[in-house]
Amino acid sequence: MENEDLKNNNISFTTFSKAISERYLAYALSTITSRSLPDVRDGLKPVHRRVLYAMLQLKLNHNVSFKKSARVVGDVMGKFHPHGDAAIYESMVRMAQDFALRYTLVDGQGNFGNIDGDNAAAMRYTEARMSKAAELLLSDIDKDTVDFRVTYDDEGKEPIVLPSAFPNLLANGSQGIAVGMATSIPPHNINELIDALLHLIKFPNASSETISNYIKGPDFPTGGILVEPKSSIQNSYKKGKGSFRLRAKWNVEKIKGGQWKIIISEIPYQVPKSRLLEKISELMDNKSLPMLNDVRDESAEKIRVVIEPKSRNLSPEMIMETLFKKTDLEVRVSLNLNVIDENNIPGVKSLKEALKSWLNHRQIILQRKCKYRLNQIENRINILNGYITVYINLDKVIEIIRTEDNPKEVLISFFKINENQANAILDMRLRSLRKLEEIELRNELVKLQNEQSNLNNILKNFDAQWKQIYTDIKSLKKDFAEISNRKTEISDLPLVEEFDEDEFITKEPITIILSDQGWIRTQKNHLHDDVEIKYKEGDKEKFKIHAFTTDKIIFFSDNGRFFCVSANKLPSGRGFGEPLSLTIDLKAENKIISCFPYFEGNILLALESGHGFKINTSNIIAQTKTGKQILNVKGDNKAKVCKKIEGNIVAVVGNNRKLLVYSIDEVPELNKGKGVILQRYKDGTLSDITTFNKDEGLVWKMNGGRQRTEKDLITWEGKRGGAGRMVPNGFPRPPLFN
Repeated sequence: MENEDLKNNNISFTTFSKAISERYLAYALSTITSRSLPDVRDGLKPVHRRVLYAMLQLKLNHNVSFKKSARVVGDVMGKFHPHGDAAIYESMVRMAQDFALRYTLVDGQGNFGNIDGDNAAAMRYTEARMSKAAELLLSDIDKDTVDFRVTYDDEGKEPIVLPSAFPNLLANGSQGIAVGMATSIPPHNINELIDALLHLIKFPNASSETISNYIKGPDFPTGGILVEPKSSIQNSYKKGKGSFRLRAKWNVEKIKGGQWKIIISEIPYQVPKSRLLEKISELMDNKSLPMLNDVRDESAEKIRVVIEPKSRNLSPEMIMETLFKKTDLEVRVSLNLNVIDENNIPGVKSLKEALKSWLNHRQIILQRKCKYRLNQIENRINILNGYITVYINLDKVIEIIRTEDNPKEVLISFFKINENQANAILDMRLRSLRKLEEIELRNELVKLQNEQSNLNNILKNFDAQWKQIYTDIKSLKKDFAEISNRKTEISDLPLVEEFDEDEFITKEPITIILSDQGWIRTQKNHLHDDVEIKYKEGDKEKFKIHAFTTDKIIFFSDNGRFFCVSANKLPSGRGFGEPLSLTIDLKAENKIISCFPYFEGNILLALESGHGFKINTSNIIAQTKTGKQILNVKGDNKAKVCKKIEGNIVAVVGNNRKLLVYSIDEVPELNKGKGVILQRYKDGTLSDITTFNKDEGLVWKMNGGRQRTEKDLITWEGKRGGAGRMVPNGFPRPPLFN
C-alpha cells in the first residue's frame, strides 16, 4: 500500500550509489564547464567574463573616470554571478595586477596587492575601469556577434562568450583546478602571437615547429630567464602539455675593495617575494647556505634583492646555482592547455590548435557582424527609398496627409511602399523637406549600397574574410606597441663546473657537545677541558669533540646504524642546543655510542655479544637522515663499541673482567653484517675494545686517573674467539680502557 502511494506521488526508487554518481557527475561537469576551465575563444572563465560585461554595462571604458570596485562587484553578484562577493573581488583584483597578468584587463586605482603577496585593500577603497585589452574582448558585442543566455534569475541576459578581438587565452594565460582535470597556461608575448596568427592565416597547414619559431616561449609579466631547451619548448607546444624552467634574473654589482654582491632584479612568475626571502633566510639559519653572509630586500618600484657572499673569492655562478637548486629562484612553470572548446567540451589542445580555434571564432564573429550590419543597411535603405519617394511626389504626399483620414494606408496603396516606409514618411519633420536634405539622402543611399555590396562580397568570399581578419589582427600591434616588448629572456642553460657545496664553508674550529639525554650543540673554537659547560637539569656530558666546520660528523647508534651530518649544519651553541633527533632520524629508545669527525681509515665495530668486524670508513657514509644500517642488531643484543683502529693488536675485555689480546689481522673486514666472535663469554657481555701497537704496549686508565702501560702481554695473548684471562691488578671497574 505504501509503495502505491509513493508511485502516485511520482517518487521513483534507485540505488544510493547510482543517485550519488549521477549527482556527483553533474557537480563535476558544472565545475569543469562553469568555473575552472577557460573558454578557448576568449580565454575567460565565467566569473571574469561577467566582471567585464558588468563593467561594460556601467560604461567603464579605459578613457573615462573610475568607479568604486564595490559597485562593479555588486552588479556582478546581483545580476550575473550568484556567489560570494569575496570570490568575485579576488578575480577582479587579479585582472588588475600587472605582476599576475601580462596584459591587465582591469585598470585599477588604489591598493590592488603587490608582488610580496600582500592582499588588496577592501573593495570599498579601490576603484576600477576596463583596460584597452578588455575593451577589445568586448568590442562589437552589441552587434549580434555572440549568443546570450538568461541569467540565473531569468531577469536579464549575459554573453556565453565574448567576441574577443584580443587573443586573451595565450596572451594572459589561465590557471584552474576542476574535478579530475586542471589547466595551466602561461602568458605569452602579444607581438609573437600576432606574428604566429598572421602566418597561420597565410599558411593554415603550417607545422607546430614553424609556429614555435614565432612563439619562442612564454613571456611572464615578472620577467625572468627561460632556460628550457628549444626542443623541449617545441615538444610541449606540440602536445599541449609540458613545463618550462624559469629562473630569476641577476647580475653582479662591484663595490669598493674588490668586493661584490649579487643583485636579483626579476623573480619567477607567481613567486611572492616575501616568501622567497623567508626561505633564503631560513636556509641561512639552518646553515644550508654557508656561502652567504646576508640577504636583504632593497626593492622600491623595481625588485632589488641583495645577496652578499661570505668571501669575494667565491664564484657568483656557483652561489646562484646553489640558490636555484634550493629556493624558488628557479621554478618549473607547467603547461596544460586544457580548455573548453566551442562545443562546450573540455580537452587538451596543442598551441597551433588553440590559435586556430581563436581564428575560427574571429571568422564567426566577422560573419555575424557583417550579417548584422547588412540587416541594418537593408532597413536604412528601405527608409531612404521611402524618403526619396516623398521628394519626388512632395505635393501629392502633402495632399494625402492633409486630406485623408487614414493617410498611412493611402500612402502604401498609392505609392506601392511598405508600412515601415509609410511610418518613416509620416514621422518626418517639416524642416527635412528642404532640397539639401534630398541630396544628402541620395548620397547616403549610394554609400550604403556600396557598403552593402562589400559586405555581401565578404560573406560570400572566405578569402575576403581572412583578409579582413588579417588586417584587424595586424592593427593590434599598434594598440600594444608600448607594452609589447618581451619581458622574459630566453637563454641557454649556463655551463657551470661541477662543485661541492662544502667548498663554500669557511674552515673554523668548533667543539661539538652531545649530552647524555641526546641534546647537541656546537660552540666556536676548541674548548679546553676546564671550560664549564652547562646542561639541563639531570643531564650531563656524553661526548665533547673537537672538529672543524668543514668536517662530516659521524654518529653511531646502538641499533647498528651510522648517521652523517655536516658539522656546519649542527645547531650552534645557544642555550642547551637541540635534540639530535631533529637532525637525524634517531628513535627515542636508541642511544649514540660513538661520535667522531670523519676520517679515512678503518674502524672496529662490536656487539654486546662479542661479535664484530672491521670496516673502512668510506663504507659508513650515509646520505640521508635515516642513516645506514651496518651492524646487524637483533633483540637485546645491541651495538656496544665503535673504535678507530690505531695499531696492529686488538684487546677485548668483557664485563666478566676477562681480557683477550690478539692480532688485528684475525678480525675480518666486512661492509655490513653481524661479524665474527671477537671474545667468547659464558656468563657475560662485551665491555670495551681498544687497539694499539705491540711495541708501545697496552695502555689503560686506572682508578684515580693515572695511566698504566703493560708491554708484557703474553699472559693474555690468544686466538680470536677465546675466553681470555682475568685482567691485571689495578684494572678499573667497570672494565674500560679509557
